[in-house]
Amino acid sequence: MGELAPLRAEVAQACRVAAARGLVDGTLGHISARVDDEHLLIRCRSDSDTGVAFTRPDDIRLIRFDGSPGSTGELDGYEVPNELPIHVETLLAHPEHRAVAHLHPAAVVAADLAGIRIEPIYGAFDIPGARLARGGVPVYPRAVLIRTAELGKEMVAAMAGRPVVICRGHGITSAAATVPQAVLQAISLDQLACMSLRIRSAGGTCRPIDESDWTDLPNLGPAFTAEAAWRHELARLEWR
Repeated sequence: MGELAPLRAEVAQACRVAAARGLVDGTLGHISARVDDEHLLIRCRSDSDTGVAFTRPDDIRLIRFDGSPGSTGELDGYEVPNELPIHVETLLAHPEHRAVAHLHPAAVVAADLAGIRIEPIYGAFDIPGARLARGGVPVYPRAVLIRTAELGKEMVAAMAGRPVVICRGHGITSAAATVPQAVLQAISLDQLACMSLRIRSAGGTCRPIDESDWTDLPNLGPAFTAEAAWRHELARLEWR
């Protein structure tokens, strides 16, 4: 399916961006993109896999929602992630989502385990991140491998319609309308967790910004935020 080549390349780039940002380590973590109501592209692992940081477009395979090959040869030499239900159940529950990133950012896991609730503790420092955390970030409280539909549905229920969920003692799931946005949300969540940990380690208390500040924290539009941020992330890869 040559028409899928650009999307395969985008998912592979997103995997490398996530690794460059420290959101994954080694071979753990995966990103997917919905193709239609029955198929998705997802990072799969092969016997020659060298890690998420080195993901190639060839590592992004077309599969059906039931985990079977999306076309002849798609899974030759590749294995579908054990936690495919994270992606499938999220996409089934929310048709507006076209991409899912399941990542393992250590700062987010550490902050949650330390009892720190991720909230919008800053504003103009990162407006999209502050908006993402407004009202708090939901937590799926089980530290399990989400490898069944039942567990996937539990995680989606804990997500409660929000774009990101923390999987306690495990990682995060970020869902969005685009692959870049799913990863950018994860980056913002990681930055919030890192800042929260720094504040607590300095003896401070994490407090959400004042409600009155939200009026002057506008949505500056995708050209200024998501599109520019993603160009930056891709440029960072070239300089590594």
